[in-house]
Amino acid sequence: MGRLRHRIDPEPNNLFIAIDGAEISFGRMNRLASAGCAMIQRSTSLSPGDKVGILMSNGMPFVATLLALMRMQLIAVLLNTRLTASELRWQLENTDCRLLVCDATTAAQADALGFDLLALREQVFYEAPSEYDDYGSLGFADDFAIVHTSGTSGRPKATMLSFGNIYRSAIASGKTLGRLASERWLCVLPLYHLGGLSIVLRSLIYSTALDLMPAAPFDVDAVNRKLSDHPITLVSLVPTMLQRLLDAKTRPWNPHLRLILLGGEAPAPELLERCIAEKLPIATSYGLTETASQVATAMPELVYRKPGTVGKPLTGTQARILDDAGEDAAPNVPGEVLVSGGAVMRGYYNDPNATAMALRDGWLHTGDIGYMDEDGDLFILQRREDLIVSGGENIYPAEVEAALRKHPAVSALVVFGQPDPKWGQRVAAVIERHEGKSASPTELIAFAREHLAPYKIPRQIAFVDALPRTASGKAQRREARKAFPDAHQSDA
Repeated sequence: MGRLRHRIDPEPNNLFIAIDGAEISFGRMNRLASAGCAMIQRSTSLSPGDKVGILMSNGMPFVATLLALMRMQLIAVLLNTRLTASELRWQLENTDCRLLVCDATTAAQADALGFDLLALREQVFYEAPSEYDDYGSLGFADDFAIVHTSGTSGRPKATMLSFGNIYRSAIASGKTLGRLASERWLCVLPLYHLGGLSIVLRSLIYSTALDLMPAAPFDVDAVNRKLSDHPITLVSLVPTMLQRLLDAKTRPWNPHLRLILLGGEAPAPELLERCIAEKLPIATSYGLTETASQVATAMPELVYRKPGTVGKPLTGTQARILDDAGEDAAPNVPGEVLVSGGAVMRGYYNDPNATAMALRDGWLHTGDIGYMDEDGDLFILQRREDLIVSGGENIYPAEVEAALRKHPAVSALVVFGQPDPKWGQRVAAVIERHEGKSASPTELIAFAREHLAPYKIPRQIAFVDALPRTASGKAQRREARKAFPDAHQSDA
Protein backbone atom coordinates (compact mmCIF):
# COMPACT_ATOMS: atom_id res chain seq x y z
CA MET A 1 0.00 0.00 0.00
CA GLY A 2 1.29 3.45 -0.92
CA ARG A 3 2.19 5.82 1.90
CA LEU A 4 1.81 9.53 1.47
CA ARG A 5 4.77 10.48 3.66
CA HIS A 6 7.13 8.88 1.14
CA ARG A 7 5.63 10.93 -1.70
CA ILE A 8 5.73 14.35 0.00
CA ASP A 9 9.23 15.56 0.87
CA PRO A 10 9.61 19.23 -0.11
CA GLU A 11 12.71 21.30 0.54
CA PRO A 12 11.85 23.16 3.80
CA ASN A 13 13.26 26.52 2.66
CA ASN A 14 11.42 26.58 -0.67
CA LEU A 15 8.41 28.84 -1.09
CA PHE A 16 5.06 27.10 -0.62
CA ILE A 17 2.46 29.88 -0.37
CA ALA A 18 2.49 33.59 -1.12
CA ILE A 19 -0.48 35.36 0.49
CA ASP A 20 -1.26 38.96 1.43
CA GLY A 21 2.31 40.03 0.70
CA ALA A 22 3.79 37.31 2.94
CA GLU A 23 5.77 34.29 1.74
CA ILE A 24 5.51 31.03 3.67
CA SER A 25 8.05 28.26 3.16
CA PHE A 26 7.28 24.56 3.30
CA GLY A 27 9.15 24.35 6.60
CA ARG A 28 7.18 27.15 8.19
CA MET A 29 3.86 25.75 6.97
CA ASN A 30 4.87 22.42 8.49
CA ARG A 31 5.30 24.16 11.85
CA LEU A 32 2.02 26.03 11.48
CA ALA A 33 0.15 22.82 10.68
CA SER A 34 1.78 21.12 13.66
CA ALA A 35 0.60 23.96 15.91
CA GLY A 36 -2.86 23.57 14.43
CA CYS A 37 -2.78 19.91 15.49
CA ALA A 38 -2.08 20.98 19.05
CA MET A 39 -5.06 23.34 19.03
CA ILE A 40 -7.42 20.71 17.62
CA GLN A 41 -6.11 18.11 20.05
CA ARG A 42 -6.83 20.38 23.03
CA SER A 43 -10.23 21.39 21.69
CA THR A 44 -11.99 18.04 21.81
CA SER A 45 -11.37 14.31 21.95
CA LEU A 46 -11.12 12.97 18.42
CA SER A 47 -10.03 9.64 16.96
CA PRO A 48 -8.60 8.82 13.52
CA GLY A 49 -11.42 8.67 11.00
CA ASP A 50 -13.59 11.27 12.75
CA LYS A 51 -15.05 14.03 10.55
CA VAL A 52 -14.16 17.69 11.08
CA GLY A 53 -15.91 20.48 9.20
CA ILE A 54 -13.87 23.37 7.76
CA LEU A 55 -15.82 26.60 7.32
CA MET A 56 -13.17 29.10 6.27
CA SER A 57 -12.26 31.65 3.65
CA ASN A 58 -9.16 31.30 1.50
CA GLY A 59 -6.17 31.94 3.73
CA MET A 60 -3.34 30.54 5.80
CA PRO A 61 -5.63 29.18 8.58
CA PHE A 62 -7.54 27.09 6.00
CA VAL A 63 -4.37 25.54 4.57
CA ALA A 64 -2.80 24.89 7.98
CA THR A 65 -6.03 23.33 9.26
CA LEU A 66 -6.30 21.05 6.23
CA LEU A 67 -2.72 19.85 6.69
CA ALA A 68 -3.27 19.42 10.43
CA LEU A 69 -6.28 17.19 9.86
CA MET A 70 -4.27 15.13 7.36
CA ARG A 71 -1.54 14.30 9.85
CA MET A 72 -4.05 13.57 12.62
CA GLN A 73 -5.85 11.14 10.26
CA LEU A 74 -9.06 13.13 10.60
CA ILE A 75 -11.36 13.54 7.61
CA ALA A 76 -11.93 17.11 6.48
CA VAL A 77 -15.48 18.05 5.47
CA LEU A 78 -15.20 21.13 3.26
CA LEU A 79 -18.05 23.61 3.64
CA ASN A 80 -19.13 26.34 1.25
CA THR A 81 -19.15 29.66 3.11
CA ARG A 82 -21.93 30.96 0.85
CA LEU A 83 -24.48 28.40 2.01
CA THR A 84 -27.36 29.20 4.33
CA ALA A 85 -27.35 28.07 7.95
CA SER A 86 -29.87 25.31 7.22
CA GLU A 87 -27.79 24.03 4.28
CA LEU A 88 -24.60 24.02 6.36
CA ARG A 89 -26.32 22.34 9.28
CA TRP A 90 -27.62 19.58 7.00
CA GLN A 91 -24.15 18.94 5.56
CA LEU A 92 -22.57 18.80 9.02
CA GLU A 93 -25.21 16.40 10.30
CA ASN A 94 -25.22 14.26 7.16
CA THR A 95 -21.47 13.72 7.39
CA ASP A 96 -21.44 13.07 11.18
CA CYS A 97 -19.04 15.92 11.92
CA ARG A 98 -17.60 15.91 15.46
CA LEU A 99 -16.08 19.40 15.29
CA LEU A 100 -16.42 22.56 13.20
CA VAL A 101 -13.35 24.73 12.60
CA CYS A 102 -13.76 28.34 11.48
CA ASP A 103 -11.64 31.47 11.12
CA ALA A 104 -12.19 35.12 11.99
CA THR A 105 -14.21 35.77 8.83
CA THR A 106 -16.68 32.94 9.48
CA ALA A 107 -16.85 32.87 13.28
CA ALA A 108 -20.32 34.46 13.54
CA GLN A 109 -21.66 32.23 10.76
CA ALA A 110 -20.24 29.11 12.42
CA ASP A 111 -21.41 30.06 15.91
CA ALA A 112 -25.04 30.04 14.73
CA LEU A 113 -24.85 26.37 13.64
CA GLY A 114 -24.88 24.81 17.10
CA PHE A 115 -21.86 22.50 16.65
CA ASP A 116 -18.74 22.07 18.77
CA LEU A 117 -16.65 24.93 17.47
CA LEU A 118 -12.96 25.77 17.25
CA ALA A 119 -12.18 29.28 16.00
CA LEU A 120 -8.63 29.44 14.63
CA ARG A 121 -7.20 32.91 14.38
CA GLU A 122 -3.77 33.88 13.12
CA GLN A 123 -2.10 33.96 16.56
CA VAL A 124 -2.84 30.31 17.36
CA PHE A 125 -0.33 29.21 14.75
CA TYR A 126 2.59 30.62 16.70
CA GLU A 127 2.18 28.14 19.54
CA ALA A 128 4.70 25.40 20.19
CA PRO A 129 4.56 22.48 17.73
CA SER A 130 2.81 19.31 18.77
CA GLU A 131 3.83 15.69 18.34
CA TYR A 132 2.35 15.82 14.83
CA ASP A 133 5.25 17.21 12.83
CA ASP A 134 5.19 14.91 9.81
CA TYR A 135 2.68 13.09 7.65
CA GLY A 136 2.44 9.97 9.80
CA SER A 137 1.44 6.68 8.20
CA LEU A 138 -1.24 7.89 5.84
CA GLY A 139 -2.12 5.22 3.28
CA PHE A 140 -3.49 5.77 -0.18
CA ALA A 141 -6.64 3.88 0.78
CA ASP A 142 -7.30 6.17 3.77
CA ASP A 143 -10.02 8.79 3.46
CA PHE A 144 -8.78 12.33 3.09
CA ALA A 145 -11.83 14.55 2.69
CA ILE A 146 -15.52 14.78 2.00
CA VAL A 147 -16.21 17.36 -0.67
CA HIS A 148 -19.76 18.20 -1.58
CA THR A 149 -20.78 18.40 -5.22
CA SER A 150 -21.71 21.86 -6.44
CA GLY A 151 -25.43 21.19 -6.30
CA THR A 152 -26.22 23.03 -9.54
CA SER A 153 -29.20 20.76 -10.18
CA GLY A 154 -30.17 19.39 -6.77
CA ARG A 155 -29.02 18.69 -3.20
CA PRO A 156 -25.22 18.31 -3.03
CA LYS A 157 -23.81 14.82 -2.51
CA ALA A 158 -20.97 14.15 -0.07
CA THR A 159 -18.12 12.78 -2.20
CA MET A 160 -15.57 10.65 -0.31
CA LEU A 161 -12.02 11.10 -1.61
CA SER A 162 -9.00 9.14 -0.47
CA PHE A 163 -5.35 10.19 -0.37
CA GLY A 164 -4.81 7.84 -3.29
CA ASN A 165 -7.46 9.64 -5.33
CA ILE A 166 -5.79 13.00 -4.69
CA TYR A 167 -2.25 11.76 -5.32
CA ARG A 168 -3.04 9.91 -8.53
CA SER A 169 -5.00 12.88 -9.87
CA ALA A 170 -2.10 15.21 -9.09
CA ILE A 171 0.52 13.02 -10.74
CA ALA A 172 -1.61 12.51 -13.86
CA SER A 173 -2.30 16.23 -14.08
CA GLY A 174 1.41 17.01 -13.80
CA LYS A 175 2.22 14.65 -16.67
CA THR A 176 -0.24 16.48 -18.90
CA LEU A 177 0.33 20.08 -17.82
CA GLY A 178 4.06 19.72 -17.18
CA ARG A 179 5.65 21.57 -14.30
CA LEU A 180 8.56 23.93 -13.80
CA ALA A 181 10.92 24.23 -10.86
CA SER A 182 9.87 27.90 -10.81
CA GLU A 183 6.14 27.07 -10.99
CA ARG A 184 3.84 29.59 -9.33
CA TRP A 185 0.18 28.61 -9.53
CA LEU A 186 -2.34 31.37 -8.88
CA CYS A 187 -5.36 30.20 -6.88
CA VAL A 188 -8.43 32.45 -6.97
CA LEU A 189 -10.96 29.61 -6.65
CA PRO A 190 -12.43 28.75 -3.22
CA LEU A 191 -10.51 26.08 -1.36
CA TYR A 192 -13.73 24.31 -0.36
CA HIS A 193 -14.19 23.32 -4.02
CA LEU A 194 -11.96 20.81 -5.80
CA GLY A 195 -10.80 23.45 -8.25
CA GLY A 196 -9.09 25.42 -5.48
CA LEU A 197 -8.25 22.55 -3.14
CA SER A 198 -6.43 20.63 -5.86
CA ILE A 199 -4.04 23.56 -6.43
CA VAL A 200 -2.92 23.48 -2.78
CA LEU A 201 -2.50 19.70 -2.76
CA ARG A 202 -0.71 19.58 -6.11
CA SER A 203 1.70 22.30 -5.00
CA LEU A 204 2.41 20.24 -1.87
CA ILE A 205 2.95 17.05 -3.88
CA TYR A 206 4.96 18.78 -6.64
CA SER A 207 6.98 20.88 -4.13
CA THR A 208 6.13 24.04 -6.06
CA ALA A 209 4.75 27.42 -5.05
CA LEU A 210 1.23 28.80 -5.15
CA ASP A 211 -0.12 32.32 -4.88
CA LEU A 212 -3.35 32.33 -2.84
CA MET A 213 -5.94 35.10 -3.22
CA PRO A 214 -9.42 35.62 -1.78
CA ALA A 215 -12.13 33.83 -3.73
CA ALA A 216 -15.08 36.03 -2.83
CA PRO A 217 -15.72 38.57 -4.03
CA PHE A 218 -13.75 37.94 -7.20
CA ASP A 219 -11.60 41.08 -7.53
CA VAL A 220 -11.04 41.47 -11.26
CA ASP A 221 -8.59 44.36 -10.99
CA ALA A 222 -6.53 42.71 -8.24
CA VAL A 223 -6.27 39.45 -10.20
CA ASN A 224 -5.28 41.32 -13.36
CA ARG A 225 -2.56 43.14 -11.42
CA LYS A 226 -1.34 39.84 -10.02
CA LEU A 227 -1.16 38.32 -13.51
CA SER A 228 0.67 41.37 -14.83
CA ASP A 229 3.09 42.15 -12.00
CA HIS A 230 3.99 38.76 -10.52
CA PRO A 231 5.75 35.73 -12.04
CA ILE A 232 2.58 33.62 -12.21
CA THR A 233 3.12 30.64 -14.50
CA LEU A 234 -0.25 28.90 -14.21
CA VAL A 235 -3.76 29.98 -13.24
CA SER A 236 -7.03 28.06 -12.89
CA LEU A 237 -10.21 29.88 -13.88
CA VAL A 238 -13.81 29.26 -14.84
CA PRO A 239 -15.00 30.84 -18.12
CA THR A 240 -16.92 33.67 -16.42
CA MET A 241 -13.78 34.74 -14.56
CA LEU A 242 -11.66 34.70 -17.69
CA GLN A 243 -14.22 36.72 -19.64
CA ARG A 244 -14.30 39.39 -16.92
CA LEU A 245 -10.51 39.51 -16.69
CA LEU A 246 -10.14 39.98 -20.44
CA ASP A 247 -12.81 42.68 -20.55
CA ALA A 248 -11.07 44.63 -17.76
CA LYS A 249 -7.43 44.00 -18.75
CA THR A 250 -5.43 47.17 -19.44
CA ARG A 251 -1.88 45.76 -19.40
CA PRO A 252 -0.30 42.59 -20.77
CA TRP A 253 0.00 39.65 -18.42
CA ASN A 254 3.49 38.64 -17.39
CA PRO A 255 5.53 36.68 -19.95
CA HIS A 256 6.01 33.74 -17.57
CA LEU A 257 2.31 32.78 -17.79
CA ARG A 258 2.45 29.48 -19.62
CA LEU A 259 -1.01 28.03 -19.03
CA ILE A 260 -4.57 29.13 -18.24
CA LEU A 261 -6.42 26.03 -17.05
CA LEU A 262 -10.10 26.52 -17.82
CA GLY A 263 -12.73 24.33 -16.18
CA GLY A 264 -16.01 24.29 -14.31
CA GLU A 265 -18.15 24.52 -17.43
CA ALA A 266 -17.67 24.70 -21.18
CA PRO A 267 -16.43 28.09 -22.41
CA ALA A 268 -18.58 29.92 -24.92
CA PRO A 269 -17.33 29.58 -28.51
CA GLU A 270 -16.87 33.37 -28.64
CA LEU A 271 -14.58 33.27 -25.61
CA LEU A 272 -12.51 30.50 -27.16
CA GLU A 273 -12.27 32.46 -30.41
CA ARG A 274 -11.05 35.50 -28.50
CA CYS A 275 -8.44 33.48 -26.62
CA ILE A 276 -7.19 31.93 -29.84
CA ALA A 277 -7.08 35.32 -31.56
CA GLU A 278 -5.06 36.76 -28.67
CA LYS A 279 -2.84 33.63 -28.56
CA LEU A 280 -3.56 32.98 -24.91
CA PRO A 281 -2.23 29.64 -23.57
CA ILE A 282 -5.65 28.12 -22.91
CA ALA A 283 -6.00 24.53 -21.69
CA THR A 284 -9.62 23.37 -21.55
CA SER A 285 -10.43 20.68 -19.02
CA TYR A 286 -13.23 18.40 -17.90
CA GLY A 287 -13.39 17.17 -14.35
CA LEU A 288 -15.68 16.27 -11.50
CA THR A 289 -15.59 16.32 -7.72
CA GLU A 290 -16.02 12.54 -7.96
CA THR A 291 -12.72 12.22 -9.85
CA ALA A 292 -10.64 14.48 -7.59
CA SER A 293 -10.57 17.11 -10.36
CA GLN A 294 -9.40 16.59 -13.95
CA VAL A 295 -10.59 13.74 -16.14
CA ALA A 296 -9.30 15.11 -19.44
CA THR A 297 -7.40 18.21 -20.55
CA ALA A 298 -6.67 19.70 -23.95
CA MET A 299 -3.42 21.64 -24.14
CA PRO A 300 -3.27 24.93 -26.11
CA GLU A 301 -2.13 23.44 -29.43
CA LEU A 302 -5.14 21.11 -29.44
CA VAL A 303 -7.51 23.86 -28.27
CA TYR A 304 -6.42 26.04 -31.18
CA ARG A 305 -6.68 23.20 -33.67
CA LYS A 306 -9.90 21.66 -32.38
CA PRO A 307 -11.92 24.24 -30.39
CA GLY A 308 -14.47 22.69 -28.07
CA THR A 309 -12.57 19.54 -27.13
CA VAL A 310 -11.28 18.79 -23.64
CA GLY A 311 -8.76 16.36 -25.06
CA LYS A 312 -7.95 12.81 -24.05
CA PRO A 313 -8.25 11.32 -20.56
CA LEU A 314 -5.26 11.81 -18.27
CA THR A 315 -2.80 9.00 -17.60
CA GLY A 316 -4.43 6.32 -15.44
CA THR A 317 -7.96 7.45 -16.31
CA GLN A 318 -10.22 5.77 -18.85
CA ALA A 319 -13.35 7.23 -20.42
CA ARG A 320 -16.02 5.76 -22.66
CA ILE A 321 -19.31 6.87 -24.17
CA LEU A 322 -22.44 4.76 -23.82
CA ASP A 323 -25.30 5.22 -26.27
CA ASP A 324 -29.00 4.94 -25.39
CA ALA A 325 -28.84 1.16 -25.84
CA GLY A 326 -26.06 0.87 -23.25
CA GLU A 327 -23.44 0.02 -25.88
CA ASP A 328 -20.18 1.79 -26.63
CA ALA A 329 -21.06 4.66 -28.94
CA ALA A 330 -19.46 5.09 -32.34
CA PRO A 331 -17.19 8.11 -32.89
CA ASN A 332 -19.09 11.44 -32.91
CA VAL A 333 -22.25 9.83 -31.50
CA PRO A 334 -23.38 11.45 -28.21
CA GLY A 335 -23.96 9.37 -25.12
CA GLU A 336 -23.28 9.29 -21.39
CA VAL A 337 -19.67 9.79 -20.29
CA LEU A 338 -18.30 7.00 -18.08
CA VAL A 339 -14.98 7.26 -16.23
CA SER A 340 -12.76 4.79 -14.38
CA GLY A 341 -9.32 4.94 -12.78
CA GLY A 342 -7.46 5.53 -9.56
CA ALA A 343 -8.77 9.07 -9.09
CA VAL A 344 -12.44 8.00 -8.95
CA MET A 345 -14.10 8.36 -5.53
CA ARG A 346 -15.13 5.38 -3.46
CA GLY A 347 -18.69 6.65 -3.04
CA TYR A 348 -21.02 9.20 -1.50
CA TYR A 349 -21.03 9.33 2.28
CA ASN A 350 -24.26 8.20 3.90
CA ASP A 351 -25.94 7.71 0.51
CA PRO A 352 -25.74 4.08 -0.66
CA ASN A 353 -28.47 4.52 -3.29
CA ALA A 354 -26.68 7.41 -5.00
CA THR A 355 -23.40 5.48 -4.78
CA ALA A 356 -24.95 2.41 -6.40
CA MET A 357 -26.37 4.54 -9.21
CA ALA A 358 -23.07 6.31 -9.85
CA LEU A 359 -20.61 3.40 -9.51
CA ARG A 360 -21.53 0.39 -11.61
CA ASP A 361 -19.32 -2.39 -12.94
CA GLY A 362 -16.16 -0.46 -12.19
CA TRP A 363 -17.27 2.72 -13.97
CA LEU A 364 -18.43 6.10 -12.71
CA HIS A 365 -21.60 7.10 -14.54
CA THR A 366 -21.13 10.87 -14.68
CA GLY A 367 -24.55 11.87 -15.97
CA ASP A 368 -22.77 14.05 -18.54
CA ILE A 369 -23.47 13.82 -22.26
CA GLY A 370 -20.55 13.91 -24.66
CA TYR A 371 -18.85 12.18 -27.53
CA MET A 372 -15.42 11.16 -28.71
CA ASP A 373 -14.21 11.91 -32.19
CA GLU A 374 -12.15 9.60 -34.40
CA ASP A 375 -8.97 10.67 -32.59
CA GLY A 376 -10.35 9.78 -29.16
CA ASP A 377 -10.66 13.41 -28.11
CA LEU A 378 -13.57 14.08 -25.77
CA PHE A 379 -16.27 16.72 -26.25
CA ILE A 380 -18.75 17.50 -23.46
CA LEU A 381 -22.24 18.58 -24.49
CA GLN A 382 -24.48 18.62 -21.43
CA ARG A 383 -25.50 16.96 -18.22
CA ARG A 384 -27.99 14.17 -18.93
CA GLU A 385 -30.50 15.60 -16.49
CA ASP A 386 -30.35 18.94 -18.34
CA LEU A 387 -31.21 17.34 -21.68
CA ILE A 388 -34.53 18.64 -23.05
CA VAL A 389 -36.83 16.20 -24.83
CA SER A 390 -39.55 17.99 -26.78
CA GLY A 391 -41.87 16.05 -29.06
CA GLY A 392 -39.41 13.14 -29.02
CA GLU A 393 -36.49 15.34 -30.13
CA ASN A 394 -33.34 15.68 -27.99
CA ILE A 395 -32.31 19.29 -27.45
CA TYR A 396 -28.96 20.21 -25.90
CA PRO A 397 -29.26 23.43 -23.87
CA ALA A 398 -25.64 24.31 -24.68
CA GLU A 399 -26.52 24.51 -28.38
CA VAL A 400 -29.41 26.89 -27.73
CA GLU A 401 -27.27 28.94 -25.35
CA ALA A 402 -24.53 29.26 -27.97
CA ALA A 403 -27.02 30.55 -30.54
CA LEU A 404 -28.63 33.14 -28.25
CA ARG A 405 -25.27 34.30 -26.92
CA LYS A 406 -24.53 35.69 -30.39
CA HIS A 407 -27.15 38.39 -29.84
CA PRO A 408 -25.40 41.63 -28.82
CA ALA A 409 -27.72 42.19 -25.84
CA VAL A 410 -27.09 38.79 -24.24
CA SER A 411 -24.37 38.74 -21.60
CA ALA A 412 -25.08 35.32 -20.07
CA LEU A 413 -27.92 32.82 -19.98
CA VAL A 414 -29.12 29.37 -19.02
CA VAL A 415 -31.53 27.22 -21.02
CA PHE A 416 -33.64 24.37 -19.65
CA GLY A 417 -36.84 22.47 -20.24
CA GLN A 418 -40.20 23.44 -18.81
CA PRO A 419 -43.19 21.04 -18.66
CA ASP A 420 -45.46 21.22 -21.71
CA PRO A 421 -48.78 19.31 -21.93
CA LYS A 422 -48.48 18.82 -25.69
CA TRP A 423 -44.78 18.27 -26.33
CA GLY A 424 -43.59 16.96 -22.97
CA GLN A 425 -41.12 19.84 -22.57
CA ARG A 426 -40.62 23.26 -24.11
CA VAL A 427 -37.40 25.26 -24.24
CA ALA A 428 -37.06 28.12 -21.75
CA ALA A 429 -34.26 30.66 -21.26
CA VAL A 430 -33.26 32.95 -18.40
CA ILE A 431 -31.10 35.79 -19.70
CA GLU A 432 -28.75 38.33 -18.19
CA ARG A 433 -28.41 41.31 -20.53
CA HIS A 434 -25.36 43.47 -21.14
CA GLU A 435 -25.52 46.70 -19.20
CA GLY A 436 -27.10 49.44 -21.28
CA LYS A 437 -28.47 47.06 -23.92
CA SER A 438 -32.01 45.82 -24.31
CA ALA A 439 -33.89 43.14 -26.21
CA SER A 440 -37.45 41.91 -25.92
CA PRO A 441 -38.45 38.25 -25.71
CA THR A 442 -40.06 38.57 -29.14
CA GLU A 443 -36.83 39.95 -30.62
CA LEU A 444 -34.73 37.15 -29.11
CA ILE A 445 -37.12 34.45 -30.26
CA ALA A 446 -37.00 35.89 -33.78
CA PHE A 447 -33.19 35.92 -33.55
CA ALA A 448 -33.19 32.28 -32.45
CA ARG A 449 -35.25 31.31 -35.50
CA GLU A 450 -32.37 32.45 -37.70
CA HIS A 451 -29.95 30.04 -36.02
CA LEU A 452 -31.92 27.06 -34.71
CA ALA A 453 -34.33 24.41 -35.91
CA PRO A 454 -37.94 25.24 -34.98
CA TYR A 455 -38.18 22.66 -32.19
CA LYS A 456 -35.10 24.15 -30.47
CA ILE A 457 -36.42 27.73 -30.27
CA PRO A 458 -37.16 29.03 -26.75
CA ARG A 459 -40.87 29.42 -26.05
CA GLN A 460 -40.32 31.22 -22.75
CA ILE A 461 -37.78 33.91 -21.98
CA ALA A 462 -37.20 35.64 -18.63
CA PHE A 463 -34.75 38.42 -17.80
CA VAL A 464 -32.76 38.77 -14.56
CA ASP A 465 -30.21 41.31 -13.37
CA ALA A 466 -27.69 38.55 -12.62
CA LEU A 467 -27.77 34.79 -13.06
CA PRO A 468 -27.51 32.77 -9.84
CA ARG A 469 -24.10 31.14 -9.67
CA THR A 470 -22.17 28.81 -7.41
CA ALA A 471 -19.03 30.01 -5.66
CA SER A 472 -16.98 28.46 -8.46
CA GLY A 473 -18.87 30.46 -11.09
CA LYS A 474 -21.23 27.83 -12.50
CA ALA A 475 -24.72 28.98 -13.41
CA GLN A 476 -27.36 27.30 -11.23
CA ARG A 477 -30.14 26.04 -13.47
CA ARG A 478 -32.37 25.00 -10.59
CA GLU A 479 -32.20 28.49 -9.07
CA ALA A 480 -32.57 30.14 -12.48
CA ARG A 481 -35.92 28.41 -12.95
CA LYS A 482 -37.28 30.53 -10.11
CA ALA A 483 -36.97 33.60 -12.34
CA PHE A 484 -40.17 32.79 -14.21
CA PRO A 485 -42.75 33.59 -11.52
CA ASP A 486 -41.06 36.91 -10.72
CA ALA A 487 -39.43 38.16 -13.91
CA HIS A 488 -40.77 39.51 -17.18
CA GLN A 489 -41.37 36.55 -19.47
CA SER A 490 -42.90 35.62 -22.77
CA ASP A 491 -44.68 32.54 -24.02
CA ALA A 492 -44.43 32.33 -27.77
